Amino acid sequence: MVMSTSVVQRALRRDVARFVSARRYHTEPRPLKSPEDWSDFQLERASYKMLIDHFSAFGSTQTRENTFQPHHSLHRPPPPSQLSLSALLASGAHFGHSKSIMNPNFMPYAYGVRAGITVIDLDQTLPLLRRAAQLVRSIAAKDGIIVFVGTRPDLRPIVRKAAERVGSQGYHIGEKWLPGTLTNKLEMFGPDVVKNGRVVPDLVVFLNPIANIHAIRECAIEHIPTIGIVDSNVDPRVVMYPIPANDESTRTAELVSGVLSVAGREGVAIREREKAVQDKLRVRRIAKSYRLPQH
Repeated sequence: MVMSTSVVQRALRRDVARFVSARRYHTEPRPLKSPEDWSDFQLERASYKMLIDHFSAFGSTQTRENTFQPHHSLHRPPPPSQLSLSALLASGAHFGHSKSIMNPNFMPYAYGVRAGITVIDLDQTLPLLRRAAQLVRSIAAKDGIIVFVGTRPDLRPIVRKAAERVGSQGYHIGEKWLPGTLTNKLEMFGPDVVKNGRVVPDLVVFLNPIANIHAIRECAIEHIPTIGIVDSNVDPRVVMYPIPANDESTRTAELVSGVLSVAGREGVAIREREKAVQDKLRVRRIAKSYRLPQH
C-alpha cells in the first residue's frame, strides 16, 4: 500500500514538532537507564535522520566555503581565467574620483558620471587586468624578478602576501621607495652586489602609482616594464600597463595583486616543469653517451 503525499507530510510535520519539543525541554543529553530509554533514543535518531534526508533536497547549497567572503580577495584570489566583472564590482573597482578632477587622458576608461563621481568602465578593466596577468606569468616563467610596491599602511600586508605567493622570484616594498634605488644602485648596494647579484627587477607592480611617481620614473630610465592601478585622476600613460580601477580601495588592491600574484605563481610552476623536462633530457643524453657499444 502506497501512502499519499499528504499523509507523509502530516507525519513529517508531527515528527518535526515532536523533535523540536524534545530538543526544547531536553537541552542536555538524557541518560539511557532502561531499554525503553534506548528505544526512544533510537526512534528519535531515526526521525531526525528521516527529516534530514527529506529536507536535504530543498534550500540552498551555498556555504561559507563556496561563496564570496570579504577575505577571499587576499587569501584566496581567483586565477586570471576565473576573474569576472562581478568580482571587480564587489571590490568597488568601479568607483572613481570626482568628475572635476578627472584626467583627460582617462576618458577612454570612463563609463560615465553618477552623482558627480566618475564611474570606471569595468569592461575595459577586465581585459587589461588579464593582459597584465599574462605579462606577469610570462616574466615569471622566464625566471624574472617581480616587485610589488604599495606604500600605504593598508597595502603593506597585500604586497607582502603577493610576494610570498610568487615565491623566490617575488619581492615587495611596503615602506618608502628610496630615491636612487635603481638609478644610483652602485652607491645603494655596492659594486660587488650589483656585479654578482640581481638588483634590477624585471617587472614592477604599483598599487598606488601617484605616491611612487619617482619610482616609476626610475623604472622608465632603466627600461623596466611597470603595471599600475590608475584611478580617474591619474594619467594612464604613467605606467606601461595601466589597470583602470579604484586605487583607494583596499579590497580592489587585494583583488588586483592577488590575480597578478597567482599568475606569477603559475609562471613559476611552468618554469619548474620545463626545468624538470630539460633535466630528464639531459640525464638521458648523458646515459646514452656512456652506454657501451654492443658487439
